[in-house]
Amino acid sequence: MSGGSLLEISDIDVFYGDVQVLYGLGLEVREGEIVALLGSNGAGKTTTLRAISGLRPPRRGEIRYRGEPLSAIPAASRAELGISLVPEGRELWPLLTVEENLELGAYGRAARPGAARNLERVYALFPRLKERRRQAAGSLSGGEQQMCAIGRALMSEPRLLMLDEPSLGLAPILVDQVFETIARLHRDGMTILLVEQNLRKALEVAHRGTVIETGRVKLTGSSRELLASESIRAAYLGL
Repeated sequence: MSGGSLLEISDIDVFYGDVQVLYGLGLEVREGEIVALLGSNGAGKTTTLRAISGLRPPRRGEIRYRGEPLSAIPAASRAELGISLVPEGRELWPLLTVEENLELGAYGRAARPGAARNLERVYALFPRLKERRRQAAGSLSGGEQQMCAIGRALMSEPRLLMLDEPSLGLAPILVDQVFETIARLHRDGMTILLVEQNLRKALEVAHRGTVIETGRVKLTGSSRELLASESIRAAYLGL
């Protein structure tokens, strides 16, 4: 199912100005896994992804990707290494067409030669985007915008795909489609780090999960163990 360690986060502290958000956080993602990062609003989930992306470097601790430290690698270069983030809220360019948004995902030198091939791959995964490729991205439905954001991330041929709240604000039927897409990408060999407030859905698709509260790891375990945990069920599932 999974191979060696692809991403290792060791004991990181992350701040916004003088405000500390992450406290000694540790996390591992192995090649071929889906790992869910879980917690309530403000727990530090998005900050963790921003630290990995290089947008919010830790003041202490280390993040290693494929065994190499990322501290000296700027955010713009991390996509070239195979790290891609689908941000919360999609962050598309609303006035550009769907196809232009997707093509911007292949802006890096390493991704450019394969841009046409990857565009066809995205259209095969999301036929709706191909139908709407000439439309402004801002005119898409919420579900279609999420497809476009995922497709844009896939254009850089990532080895590690990070998804920040992909189901946020979507109707239940679209939430199901998003999670089906995540499962399909994994079957195709993608390693995925998933930040998601819909804990049940996340653990149905993930192999392992880490629960963080106020910037600290509270619990980590297999999806089955976390779903069976009474404290998790009470705090997050209302059971």
